[in-house]
Amino acid sequence: MTPTRREFLETVGAASAATAAAGAVTKSMAQLAEGSSVRSVATAVLDIGYEEHGPADGTAVILLHGFPYDIRSFDGVVAPLADAGHRVLVPYLRGYGTTRFRDASAPRMAEQAAIAQDVIDFADALGIERFATAGFDWGNRAACIASILAPERIIGQAAIGGYSVQNTVTPGNPMQARQAARFWYMWYFNTDRGAAALEANRHDIIRYLWDTWSPQWRYTDEAYARSAPSFDNPDFVPVVVHSYRHRLLNAPGEERFLGVERRLAERPPIAVPAIVLRPGATGLGGTPSRDPSQDQARFTNLVARRIVDGAGHDLPAHRPDAVADALLELLG
Repeated sequence: MTPTRREFLETVGAASAATAAAGAVTKSMAQLAEGSSVRSVATAVLDIGYEEHGPADGTAVILLHGFPYDIRSFDGVVAPLADAGHRVLVPYLRGYGTTRFRDASAPRMAEQAAIAQDVIDFADALGIERFATAGFDWGNRAACIASILAPERIIGQAAIGGYSVQNTVTPGNPMQARQAARFWYMWYFNTDRGAAALEANRHDIIRYLWDTWSPQWRYTDEAYARSAPSFDNPDFVPVVVHSYRHRLLNAPGEERFLGVERRLAERPPIAVPAIVLRPGATGLGGTPSRDPSQDQARFTNLVARRIVDGAGHDLPAHRPDAVADALLELLG
């Protein structure tokens, strides 16, 4: 079917934005390659690996990656924030990169409440009282829950993908076929065969997800190679498997989070200042709605809502300008 003029212009605009963003990311990665080093800080549960940029006395911004990505997704976001005088912290989530469980015998669990608590523990370990956040996928879920549990500590949140809190207490209604098909990996990891496949073929699975979740973006082998070592963390597979099994009520969570998960099951709204960024070209969630009402209901202090052209699921890597601009707006 021949596209309308409007559809044609929207496609051209998205392609132009993606091309410009790709150039910005390449330049930022080259700049970060010089002198970047991973640090570590101890919390009660984890030794968290992270990169830090910008002045140590700047307002803290914590950038949180998702599955199956790592801190390299934010390479293009760092420089504008650091240049504006902010302290930019980019931690590896549990199971990724250089982050490790401190207790070798501890079960490798990763329910949503745990990864949110990791963010708060990370800030505590660094002596940071207040901070802004940006996250996508698991990172956005952690940021959303941190905003619910400790709103007095969150200056603002760039919520990439919108509200991302799950009900892990009550079984949900069955998904429609199209939606269920997009989440094939989640069902797969709930089986023993799927867990074994992730262990044996993790890079094949991850690269496939990268490509299919961002159909208008072309990842290079070099870009994947920069992130690939993060997925060789010995805790990666058990952490991922537990996360998706707990989400579908097929694995127990930690006892310390039972009350938190019950509270989250009510899907409380987020009251901190927030800007919602929705990728315009994701292969995971479908075309984002132009109707802002759902985000307005979930974020009661919604500063702005933007659909980001040229961005797939890995939005910070594709349109770092959109993430940096949102954070700078929230930080004033």
